[in-house]
Amino acid sequence: MVTIDEAVIARFEREGKHFEILVDCDNALLLREGKEMDLDDVVVTTDIFSDVKKGSHAPEKDMKNIFGTEDKNEICKFIIKKGHIQITAEHMRKIAEEKRKQIVTFIHRNAVDSKTGLPHPPLRIENAMKEAKVNIDPHKSAEAQSQDVIKKLREILPIKFEVREIAVRIPAQYAGKSYTLLKHFGKLLKDEWQGNGDLVALIELPAGLTQDLFDELNSLTHGNIETKIVAKK
Repeated sequence: MVTIDEAVIARFEREGKHFEILVDCDNALLLREGKEMDLDDVVVTTDIFSDVKKGSHAPEKDMKNIFGTEDKNEICKFIIKKGHIQITAEHMRKIAEEKRKQIVTFIHRNAVDSKTGLPHPPLRIENAMKEAKVNIDPHKSAEAQSQDVIKKLREILPIKFEVREIAVRIPAQYAGKSYTLLKHFGKLLKDEWQGNGDLVALIELPAGLTQDLFDELNSLTHGNIETKIVAKK
């Protein structure tokens, strides 16, 4: 149940007419993104207002003209999906935190320590971001912010971006499942099935995923695998 104290306004405007409803911010955004939601968990009430703060209800004739229906449930869904939803400070904090995690994951997967050639652990990246006083903009995508974050981290961490080509030979009994795994991790540059059923492949992937790939393959094949890094670029 949505409480009025925690609700925000979702607003839709057309032809000079204003339509407002009170909604739960998080659930309204989930509904907008396509998740199946019970409308009772999204709106405080299905009453449609022209001005929520004044308590002025929208005239039924205006709703009929603009939305083509007087069904308040359908109008509420339309306003949520097509209108403007006020974003709470708490939700903005959640968005920023999620984008921070995405940036950490991006750096961990695509970059390595320029001294050791090993990926930086996520915790080390997070600590470096704190030390560099990195601020995450909830309005910008994680991808758009990554390069600026990396510039700041280079003052603290030895970072370089590297792509590797890795040759693998997998015994026949593990080849099928391993083939699917290889396609998940990177780009298959070559795959050859030997006469005995063994799979010989060449995969290109971000350097930071190298150890994860080795760990997954070793677990799947019980260590019965041959691997070799043949190129770094």
